[in-house]
Amino acid sequence: MQPLNDEYKTLQSPSTGIFKDKGSKFTAYAFEIESEAEFKEKLVEIKKEHFKARHHCYAYTIGTDGLNHRYNDDGEPSGTAGIPIYNQIRSHELSNIGIVVVRYFGGIKLGVSGLINAYKNAARDALENAETKTKYIEKKIEIRYSYDHTGEVMKVINDGSYHIIDNRYDPLPLLILKVRASKTEVLKKQILSALLKRDVAEISGDEVIEGLKISIYD
Repeated sequence: MQPLNDEYKTLQSPSTGIFKDKGSKFTAYAFEIESEAEFKEKLVEIKKEHFKARHHCYAYTIGTDGLNHRYNDDGEPSGTAGIPIYNQIRSHELSNIGIVVVRYFGGIKLGVSGLINAYKNAARDALENAETKTKYIEKKIEIRYSYDHTGEVMKVINDGSYHIIDNRYDPLPLLILKVRASKTEVLKKQILSALLKRDVAEISGDEVIEGLKISIYD
């Protein structure tokens, strides 16, 4: 089984870039996104700010597998805007990012090659001006356990510095954690190991312990 790809690089903060050619001005806005809806909200904001611009071309990608992406030429000749912007995202190996390039027409047509060059360079300038960060895809883990398991469960969580987002009783103790996707099975085996008093290497992950239920969600 291939290792889970749960690590990706995105922008630390929004960034802008500019390219000018024959009177036309191309301003690129690059920003982190978590969903298509979030990108659309940002696109609406940019269109409102630049309502006099002739084109608002864009590209975005979400997730680490490269499957959830989209690009749009917004009235420019097909293939001259959206794809060049998207190719800059790919060449910089970024995920969960959107780029909108706003064009103010300068009165002189640039031709196909000129447009490709302009949108590419505006997007590239925004990315080269940006700082990046590494993030991880996380999953939610719910751990329900009886009171007599409290010591072992909490020791595993505290030793691993896992992030608890909720701790309540309904009526038994319930912990809800956010864990890096590739570490979810590790945590599960660590808890089973602590309760069964066996080495982690000997734990299959399918063991059943009375008074313990571990559920993993996307």
